[in-house]
Amino acid sequence: MEPATLALRVQPAGAVPVALSDGAGKHAVSVLQQSATRLQWQWDAGAYRFELELKDRDLLVAIHAKSAGELVFLRQSAAAAGRGLIMPLAEGHYVPAGDKVWQKFLLDLGEFNTAQDLSLPLWGVDHGAFSLSWLMTNPFNNKVKVARDGDGVSFALSHEFVSLAPAAPMTLILHLNGPDALAGARRYRDWLVAEGKFETLKEKVGRSPEGARLFGAAHVYLWGGGLLAPADVRDWPAFLAVLRGDAALAVRLRANVGRDGAEALAEARGLPERAQQRALLDAVNGALNALARDSWQTAAPDAEVLAGRYGELRAEVARTFARTLTADPGAWGGGVSVATMKKLRKAGLPRLWIGLGEGWEGGLWHPEAVAAGVEAGYLVAPYDSYETALKPGSNPDWATAHLGEKVYRDCAIVLKSGLFRAGFQKSGRYTDSNCVRPVLQARVKAVAAKAGFNSWFLDAYASGMVFDSYRAEAPMTQAQNAAGNMEASRWISDTLKMPAGSEDGHGPAAQGILFAHGVQTPVIGWGDKDMQKDKNSPHFLGSWFPASQPTVFFKQVPLKESLRAIHFNPATRLPLYQAVFHGSVVSSHHWLFDSLKFGNVRGDNELTQLLYNVPPLYHLSGDTLDQRLPLIKRQDAFFRPLHQRLAGEQMTAFSAMSPDRLLQEARYSDGTRLIANFGDKDLVVDGRRLAKRSVTAINSDGYSSVYVVAAE
Repeated sequence: MEPATLALRVQPAGAVPVALSDGAGKHAVSVLQQSATRLQWQWDAGAYRFELELKDRDLLVAIHAKSAGELVFLRQSAAAAGRGLIMPLAEGHYVPAGDKVWQKFLLDLGEFNTAQDLSLPLWGVDHGAFSLSWLMTNPFNNKVKVARDGDGVSFALSHEFVSLAPAAPMTLILHLNGPDALAGARRYRDWLVAEGKFETLKEKVGRSPEGARLFGAAHVYLWGGGLLAPADVRDWPAFLAVLRGDAALAVRLRANVGRDGAEALAEARGLPERAQQRALLDAVNGALNALARDSWQTAAPDAEVLAGRYGELRAEVARTFARTLTADPGAWGGGVSVATMKKLRKAGLPRLWIGLGEGWEGGLWHPEAVAAGVEAGYLVAPYDSYETALKPGSNPDWATAHLGEKVYRDCAIVLKSGLFRAGFQKSGRYTDSNCVRPVLQARVKAVAAKAGFNSWFLDAYASGMVFDSYRAEAPMTQAQNAAGNMEASRWISDTLKMPAGSEDGHGPAAQGILFAHGVQTPVIGWGDKDMQKDKNSPHFLGSWFPASQPTVFFKQVPLKESLRAIHFNPATRLPLYQAVFHGSVVSSHHWLFDSLKFGNVRGDNELTQLLYNVPPLYHLSGDTLDQRLPLIKRQDAFFRPLHQRLAGEQMTAFSAMSPDRLLQEARYSDGTRLIANFGDKDLVVDGRRLAKRSVTAINSDGYSSVYVVAAE
């Protein structure tokens, strides 16, 4: 280590030195103290103080600042990466040196936040005989800037010392290991355990017993949570007559159906065609949601009023439209219905996590459906969110973000400039999770009691998206924001006994959750014109309509080859996240990209899911059940018994068994081996035939079973 610049060289035994970091600009050094294993000094008359300790295979680094400011302290050249980078982008990737596709991807990123943009606060470099990993044990207020460096890319790591926590040091570990791509991840897991920041699934389930239902469960988002489905109308002419009549509810519904609904109602005659029926009921369901929201989307929302209003309206619909609808309101509904739960159960799917994609409103309309799912053995949860607070009166359709005037005013994140931080997609304001928690607790408790949910999904709370807030009366650091998020999840899991999950489950934010969506497949192509805006592009993901089956979730499209090479090439994927959190957090895909979304990667997706022993994730609606159930059942038959046994186990080893890295093996702490052949040829290894496009599971007793991808 060169104290004046922080330049760092590593000397492998019998080999040339590696310039691991070029350091920062030159500074005046004072109070230098050195021993065989420790080095301490100061910069610029005490502006910064550095402490280094060599301990076994670790170099422990701590940097203290006298005042607030940003310090660039590590500059890793392209040459320092050796053969390749080990990056926990989503689940994890190996970035070969000189790979132009990866270089462009990293350069397009420009910079990344070590808490939010990395699933684990670390990265590594591969030098063949040895690997080196940087672990940011203070993962907050760090960013890495990526720049072109000759034929490769360089990294510059900086840390912001904030006035909110002037004594908090930047701490990190440089870890040395052999030629093992998972070494840094395993060292991070060991550090979490040593710091008391790691909880096993078995420990979590001990406090939240319903969490045991996650073991072996595929994950499903269910759509169609509106009150009525076409099958619920037994007399269409009479239904239309009442809807056009002067009953008080009918008048209020017509005032809220919108222009498209009004046109559909004006055009409908006798027995409407199927498409007209759907359009009419989408409009009526939307109007019913609007009427329910009117009761609680006020300056001071009342959680009990919210939880009760949907059932009251359902009873009013039953009275007003009595002779036109089927007799039992508890059996109404399309995707979210008792009939759907019975169909899933009858299909032979005894374990599922089912999230209501439209939020908790579907559960309040259909508590009988939730109860049927719970009775079938499923975890049933709403998609809920408290990250963004909207100004009362704005965007009523974003129901979860209506948290009231007090939250909007007093719980908003305040920037150093004194301005409020705009919320998701520049709407509303991002919130302080500690401040908003009383509202969260009141709403979750009231809705869960009325709808009967036995699980919960908190959007973004485990994504690592955390903020410093400079509100004078309630300052908050990123670390405190993350702790508040985790405490909210833990309250749901441990106090209400509903296993909680969230988005991503990134390392600095993973405590308190039992499951996470977004590591196996992350958000891809955000801002890509072809995927997001151009409706004529074959890659267009779709829209958020209709509410009962949004095409953005159900439309199957091919993924661009450039993005396919980044996110789904099995030769460059690494189970870094699983090396840390398998046995602690059940992870799956982001809901935008379920297991069936990208048709041209479906097979690789299936194989990777099974190899990493993570659940598939599917979107289902009333109209897609029959089409998708055979696919779900086929993989479930292989995945469920494996995951029931392995969900609580640690992934202990991972290796590529062929030069092209298309034959891979993962090992688990109970002795199970999973071998995936991603290639298009059968192979024989140690006398065992490994079919092309297959996963072979080998138990500790030698018993094996095989899953082969269906025709692609």
